[in-house]
Amino acid sequence: MTVLERPDAAASPREAAIPNHPIWRMSVEQYHAMIQAGILTDDDPIELLEGWLVQKMSKNPRHRAVTLLARRALERLLGAGWYADSQEPITTMDSEPEPDIVVVRGDTTDYLDRHPGPEETALVVEIADATLRRDRGIKKRIYARAGIPVYWLVNLVEQTITLYGEPDPMANPPDYRRHKSYRRGEIVPVVIDGAAIGHVAVNEVIPELP
Repeated sequence: MTVLERPDAAASPREAAIPNHPIWRMSVEQYHAMIQAGILTDDDPIELLEGWLVQKMSKNPRHRAVTLLARRALERLLGAGWYADSQEPITTMDSEPEPDIVVVRGDTTDYLDRHPGPEETALVVEIADATLRRDRGIKKRIYARAGIPVYWLVNLVEQTITLYGEPDPMANPPDYRRHKSYRRGEIVPVVIDGAAIGHVAVNEVIPELP
């Protein structure tokens, strides 16, 4: 590990909650070593984002429900050779985020000795309420840098689903070249491995509050 001063705002936005004094930054390999040694466990509410250990937000009831609704909607469309998972890690070059939903190539038994990587990941979904700033910032940057083809941001604050496509890892900062937001009453195209496989209605994923 190396001790680094806090980077400037462009390199490390405030949503990562990085303090202003020197702190440890670690690699994915060091992060895995801490898990294997039992220093970090499944009970620790953290994920590795761009080398920083970042606390995961607690899930409120609506977040939990929308995550399940979105996963069910996607699973109905997935054909053989793909599966959906929830809040499980994917490993990139400098991060190990745990998307609310991820669509992965193959079967879960294909990943008994490692987590899926970007090359096996077709779609990631983040359900955003209290995490909206983080999901629009550092999470989107991580997914674009990794070249993950499609990112959905399910925005519970504005009741929209924003679809990001065509990642540009070489942009500064990494980003997606294309994005479009869908509101209640509209349908979102589902694209897996470059092919449209169906649509999901925004209303099906984001129910109105009672």
